[in-house]
Amino acid sequence: MKIEHVLKSTVPMDNSKKIIMNIIYTQNVITENFNDILKPYDISSEQFNVLRILRGQKGNPANMCVIQERMLAKTSNTTRLVDKLLLKELVTREVCPENRRKIEVLITPKGLNLLEELEPKVKLHEQSFSKNLSEEEMMQLNELLEKFRNQ
Repeated sequence: MKIEHVLKSTVPMDNSKKIIMNIIYTQNVITENFNDILKPYDISSEQFNVLRILRGQKGNPANMCVIQERMLAKTSNTTRLVDKLLLKELVTREVCPENRRKIEVLITPKGLNLLEELEPKVKLHEQSFSKNLSEEEMMQLNELLEKFRNQ
C-alpha cells in the first residue's frame, strides 16, 4: 500500500518527504510486530538488544559504555535497562576488580536460554518482512538505506 493511502493524504508529497514517511511508518510496523513477539516474555526490544550484545561477548563481561555504543537506540538509558534485566535474573552486574568505577555486566544462563527460545520467532519475524523481496532486492535495499543514512 502506498504511503499516501496509509496516511490518507490528499496533498502531494515530494519524494524526499515520502522516503522519510515510508521509513518511519515501516519502522513502526516492524517495531509493533516485534513487540508482540517479546510481550509474553516481559522484555522490551531495548532489553532484548542488551541481551544480544552480552551474548556476543561470548562469556566476557561488557561495561556500560560498550553496551551503550552497540545499542541500536542510542538514547536508551543503559543503566535502567540493565537494572530491569538484573531483576529478571537475565544478567549479573559486578564491580570491576581493577577499576572500581567500572561496572561489568554478564548474561546469565537464564538470559541465554531466553534468547535461544526467542531466536526462531525473531528469525520468522525478520523473514516475514522480506518475503516479497528477492535476494538481489534485499541487497539493493540494504545498500540504499545505508547510502541514505550516511549523508
